[in-house]
Amino acid sequence: MKKRMKKRMKQLAALSMAALMAASLAACGSSGGDSSDSSSGSSSKGGDDKEIVYWNIGTESPDKDVIDKAVEKFNSETKSGYHVTSVPTQNDTYKEKLVVAMSSGECPDMYSSWSGGPMFEYIDSGYAQPIDDLFNNSDIKDKLMDAAIAQATYNDHIYAIPYQNVSLAGIFYNKEMFEKYNLEEPKTLSDLENICATLKDNGITPFALANGSKWTGSMYFMCLAARYGGLEPFQNAVAGEGKFTDDCFIKAGEKIQEWVNDGYFPEGVNSLSEDDGQAKQLMYQETAGMLLCGSWYTGTFATDSEEFYQKVGWFPFPEIEGSDADPTIQIGTVGDQFVSFNCTDDKLAAAFECAEDLLSDEVVDFEVESGKIPPIKGIEDKLKDPLTKEIVEAANNAPEIQLWYDQYLAPSVATAHLDGLQEVFGLTKTPEEAQQEMQDAMDEYLSTKAE
Repeated sequence: MKKRMKKRMKQLAALSMAALMAASLAACGSSGGDSSDSSSGSSSKGGDDKEIVYWNIGTESPDKDVIDKAVEKFNSETKSGYHVTSVPTQNDTYKEKLVVAMSSGECPDMYSSWSGGPMFEYIDSGYAQPIDDLFNNSDIKDKLMDAAIAQATYNDHIYAIPYQNVSLAGIFYNKEMFEKYNLEEPKTLSDLENICATLKDNGITPFALANGSKWTGSMYFMCLAARYGGLEPFQNAVAGEGKFTDDCFIKAGEKIQEWVNDGYFPEGVNSLSEDDGQAKQLMYQETAGMLLCGSWYTGTFATDSEEFYQKVGWFPFPEIEGSDADPTIQIGTVGDQFVSFNCTDDKLAAAFECAEDLLSDEVVDFEVESGKIPPIKGIEDKLKDPLTKEIVEAANNAPEIQLWYDQYLAPSVATAHLDGLQEVFGLTKTPEEAQQEMQDAMDEYLSTKAE
């Protein structure tokens, strides 16, 4: 009993530390505050026994519309006697809010989060319930992509419902600009660097990147590391059987600094904010030719400007000559958001029913119309947009899809990764120094897990 209590206290302490880390990260990139539904108030608990409070990050269309449609469908059709209240909060603020609630012993009945390290911390701390029986008896078991189910699984149990979007790291580019300078989609890293050199010679910034948000720069690092060494070095480092100082990570950092010195990123890249839209504005102004980011940008571009979207092409990160790594491996998530549950019995069954509605035909059809790629088998048959079809094809052909580092890793390790990498972009730290700090954070985390 004492051992279990000690472990529980350690887990809560870890969440409290994660809350502090989330607060510091939120200060870098957050542009908004709490944007809660007017009927819900700010409490994490329901106003009555039949209320299910659902925290999420759907503050803007189309994400807000997706959640609202599912909640309205549940509230109008359920026979459970429960009703769901949606409480949306801006992305970076949300991370802090959720962890603070948990570390103080509070937590909403159901909440959206991300797979990987944060979700595992929530589970270990007792704020997510396994849903194996509900899942196995539902229609969504055979509806969801296998990779999506895998990212919702921890210690052989299902803990969450993935929804919203298949997101892969890939490179969006201006097709008209490529045509003007006789450029073609690259097959190799050398091809990509030749494109960068041509754009730079013509006064165009090759990559639109706003790295004040830190996770945006991580996408370059993850793609390069995967192409240099595959996924085994990362998986070994996470398991404590390898190191984040492996050659593939050092090479990735060195390549980034080479590109910084070559002027392939915007001036003051570490001061630009993704949340404020400063990267996409460079694309719209046509002062940058490419943007490496998650494939949710299809919806962003299409919503902002259908005219500009017609100019946009996409390709996966190219292979590196001489590397034995599988070039079809992708970085991303199969389900941008995952709904977890902090309730039991009848309330859990009702909350699960609402989460199922996020994958209903009418909600899925709406997501497709909004430029998203729900993590549903055969979703390519519903897609009309050629860009989203390409992305699904890359996902379907991938032998593995590695979850984003900042989501997969424990919060302390993810913070060390993001902070160190930002200094690599700023040329204030060598790749060796940054990776050693990341490894030190990993060693400390593994030591606490072993206690």
